Amino acid sequence: MEEDLRYMRLAIEEARKALCRDEIPVGCIVVSGGHIVGRGHNLTETLCDVTAHAEMQALTAAAQTLGGKYLQDCTLYVTLEPCVMCAGALGWAQLSRLVYGAADPKRGYSRFAPQALHPKCSVTAGLLEDECRQLLQEFFRCKRRTTAGE
Repeated sequence: MEEDLRYMRLAIEEARKALCRDEIPVGCIVVSGGHIVGRGHNLTETLCDVTAHAEMQALTAAAQTLGGKYLQDCTLYVTLEPCVMCAGALGWAQLSRLVYGAADPKRGYSRFAPQALHPKCSVTAGLLEDECRQLLQEFFRCKRRTTAGE
């Protein structure tokens, strides 16, 4: 559990990097054998790419580090429940374990595609949920203020 908390805190640091770029603050870390093999944060605005989610960035980095597309024996830590697209990619990568912070009842995979992950993938939900949710809420609160002030 202590190890999970440490990696989720690193995912939150990645989310803060996204926040500094005016991106939706979602961050992600991929761990294999106790080593970080991939990390990422949202870059959809920066890259003008709707697929540039934190998970996609981290998956690509992990695959490059490991020299292969399959992430068996890897755990992915992400601050927000993956969307359907990201859950599908995690399934194709044969990820062993997913740990996420805040649930996403509007766009999360568990609502729309609960079978998207690989059948052997275990899921831990709600780790540091409040901290992850607060980052997102503050981002959108600031966005609404900016929009209302224009």
